[in-house]
Amino acid sequence: MSSRIPGLWRLAVCTCLLLASASLGARAQDVPQGLEEVTRKAIDYLRTRGQKEDGSFSPQVGIGVTALAATALMENGVPDTDPLVAKALELVAAASRSDGGIYAENSRLKMYETCVAITCLKTASRDGRYDKILKKAAAFITGEQFDEGEGKQPSDVEYGGAGYGGGSRPDLSNTAFLIEALHSLHDKEHDEAIARALQFVSRCQNLESPYNTSPEAAKINDGGFYYTVSEVGVSPAGQTAEGGLRSYGSMTYAGFKSMIYAGLQPDDPRVKAARTWIEKNYTIKANPGMGDAGLFYYYSLFAKALDVSGVNTITDAQGIQHDWRAELVFHLKSLQSADGSWTNQNTKWMEGDPNLATTFCLLALAHCRPDKE
Repeated sequence: MSSRIPGLWRLAVCTCLLLASASLGARAQDVPQGLEEVTRKAIDYLRTRGQKEDGSFSPQVGIGVTALAATALMENGVPDTDPLVAKALELVAAASRSDGGIYAENSRLKMYETCVAITCLKTASRDGRYDKILKKAAAFITGEQFDEGEGKQPSDVEYGGAGYGGGSRPDLSNTAFLIEALHSLHDKEHDEAIARALQFVSRCQNLESPYNTSPEAAKINDGGFYYTVSEVGVSPAGQTAEGGLRSYGSMTYAGFKSMIYAGLQPDDPRVKAARTWIEKNYTIKANPGMGDAGLFYYYSLFAKALDVSGVNTITDAQGIQHDWRAELVFHLKSLQSADGSWTNQNTKWMEGDPNLATTFCLLALAHCRPDKE
């Protein structure tokens, strides 16, 4: 027996090593190939070419890009103590106003800027350093929400929605930013505001249901989402001959994500209908219904919505299963410039700005890590 122990011991060790290697290999395969390289190049671009001396990114359009960029960097592992992030955080926090909003001077986008600033500062506020600013900012955005305080009742189609601020009409994009900002605070205090916002989100869905009795609901009824039901309703994707407002990609993922953050379950008819639309219109080559307009914003919503909803694969209309993370990383790598940035040749919605387009891509890449919390 004693003469066989070394051989058995060696066999056991080899077996353990093989199993460990296989386990490590399986985990490594879970991270899409090329993700780290693409992410590193994008971060290097923002570090060496994107940020101005005062810590801002594209300050000509306010603090929104700066807040989004800082969030994207932190979500991709850049610590808030890194000067690249720290300087941006200082600038965002300094934009806190007496009314509680966080926005650039003379901003026309007070609601949007405050929402993305909340998410940014909360990401960095593990030690509570921004709690006072965040509390005031949350009060500001809930005060801007269309509700009884704005003379709206639950039966009004605008109820629960949010616009760019100052009474501008509510839309799904800003309402999604509102929900995400409040959700990021991780408290129960804002559950009612999120529930109100969900009512507006549901009315922007092409789905006839007890949650949406607007005249537009039944005209297309495909489960997708469009920009706003406010006033006469608007969809940049256009209308049908019958006046239906066409669903499109970025707003459908914004709506899907918002429903998840609002606590809806997978068996809710609104969630199921949105998931069906996503499966039927799955693509990473375009913003469905919009082509290359808003393409990088689409990628950021696409990745975050699928990640937070726990969807790892999508089966498309042809029955083909897609590992969306791997496909998105591969596609973004093919679009990335040599300097690490991205730029949309379609300049609609400011995506001709490489800082904004690159930030959207980093926000998407952060959700291409399967183990991301």
